[in-house]
Amino acid sequence: MMKKSTPATSPDDYITALSGWRQAMVEALRDLVRATCPLEEVIKWGHLVYLSNGPVLLIRAEEQRVLFGFWRGKRLREIEPRLKPGGKYEMATIELHENEEVSRVIVRRLVKEAVRLNKTLGDPTIL
Repeated sequence: MMKKSTPATSPDDYITALSGWRQAMVEALRDLVRATCPLEEVIKWGHLVYLSNGPVLLIRAEEQRVLFGFWRGKRLREIEPRLKPGGKYEMATIELHENEEVSRVIVRRLVKEAVRLNKTLGDPTIL
């Protein structure tokens, strides 16, 4: 059994360590993201991070919520107004709780546009 303090070593381990609605939500988001664009999937900062010309998005399960965040999220708020700006760069995240979701169409649009922005503008972490 995996202890909470032990960071996952792979994306599959990350999912396996979750349970209940958080596991179902992270798995659904992960499947949609991976089906939308070819991205490199890694564990970074203790959660799922997707890369394409720099970091594109993250999926992070916390005790009471799942965060679905985009490095260029401030530019994606027209697609999904629930994206809340915060942190460094142009980061913005959607905070999801039990029984909440983001439509598949919206997730696909967010991912495609985030990948396009990184391709056009470069790595969002290089200022």
